[in-house]
Amino acid sequence: MSEPTRSSAKPLTKPEIWASVATLLERLPAALDAQLQRDSGLTHFEFGILYALDAAEGRSLRLSVLAGFASCTLSRLSRAVSRLEQRGWVRRVIDQTDGRFTLAVLSEDGHAKVQQATPGHEALVDSLVFDVLTPAQARQLGVASRRISAAIAPDPVWTPSS
Repeated sequence: MSEPTRSSAKPLTKPEIWASVATLLERLPAALDAQLQRDSGLTHFEFGILYALDAAEGRSLRLSVLAGFASCTLSRLSRAVSRLEQRGWVRRVIDQTDGRFTLAVLSEDGHAKVQQATPGHEALVDSLVFDVLTPAQARQLGVASRRISAAIAPDPVWTPSS
């Protein structure tokens, strides 16, 4: 699909590309947060935590692993997990395989919250991202995003198990 305000014959310059990326980085998180707050009472960050736990084996992850997936500090994650615990969606337990670690475990109510929040979130992602791109552009976006993420940090990009 071509951009409505620009001829597809003239390629974008580096400054134009960067301005587009910077604008996307501002607008997309705000739109995702607004929808999740309105429809589910969750921030996008909280939804990401619940979603990652829901996709994990046994619906649990070490907090250190979850912080890596969320690209956040343990302190920020701990505050978010505390909010989710207060709502009854997550609980913390000592890792039985290694007592030095703490696990975040998704409760049944947390699983239900993910199930409730996911359709609206996916519909918004579809309308804002996938519906405006061709399949080839969507694949290119995925490849480019992974390359940029790898340049920032060598840790693998989190991928849902489905």
